[in-house]
Amino acid sequence: MNERSPLWLNNGFKRRRPGRLAATRYFMRRALHHLGNNAFGFAMEAVISPVVMLLVFTFLFGGAIAGSFDEYVQFLLPGILMLTVVPMTVASGTTLCTDIHKGVYQRFRAMPFWQPAAVIGLVAADGLRYAAGLAAVLGAGWALGFRPAGGVAGTALAAAYTIFFAYCVSWVFAWLGTVARRPETVSGSSMMILYPLLFASSVLVDTSTMPRWLQGAVDANPISAAATLTRGLFHGTATAGELAAGIGAGLLIAAVFLPLTMYAYLRKQPS
Repeated sequence: MNERSPLWLNNGFKRRRPGRLAATRYFMRRALHHLGNNAFGFAMEAVISPVVMLLVFTFLFGGAIAGSFDEYVQFLLPGILMLTVVPMTVASGTTLCTDIHKGVYQRFRAMPFWQPAAVIGLVAADGLRYAAGLAAVLGAGWALGFRPAGGVAGTALAAAYTIFFAYCVSWVFAWLGTVARRPETVSGSSMMILYPLLFASSVLVDTSTMPRWLQGAVDANPISAAATLTRGLFHGTATAGELAAGIGAGLLIAAVFLPLTMYAYLRKQPS
């Protein structure tokens, strides 16, 4: 190898290849830098929209569904967290597809680092979006009278589970980002997948009020399992079955789509 190779320094000594953690941290910083360059979009997506959504659903449906706003917000807020955080996971796929579409992927593939870091770092950095949305909803909910019976411990567990579930779902759209040709395809098809699942779930209403045939279908929805567990953790009523269903739903999604994402990304031929 000659001294002009990127693996060698000018004095002839071999340059150390970055480790896996170092490469992953670099791509996390890269993603956060791009996020900082779009502060207005971040504020709209992670702070303003979730609060507006909570206010609209609380005052629009509170009296009709639960009889009072105060009572409904106790049920609604955990569901709004799902309605807020899960759509944010699409950003992982659109950003990844943008890198591939603009040719940045080809540069990455030619560089001597652990290649999965480009995907893992990107997905990991999106945790900032999830945490900001979660904090905004909790703050607005507290102002509206949300008081979780599970206390601080229950709130911490529910917040941790919400972020865990969002990370699991993000691999679905990361995979879509590696196989779609354009970022617009990722965002458009993602909304077609997500919103039927979000609204045909227990996010906004208790499934016990539904016809039996519909209740079974809605209860089988993984977002229903996630919303039910989040609600149970907040209020200290989570059962072993709800824990198994909620955590299992997230792990199953990640177990399927994380390997698919890595396979598609690493097998993709630079063009």
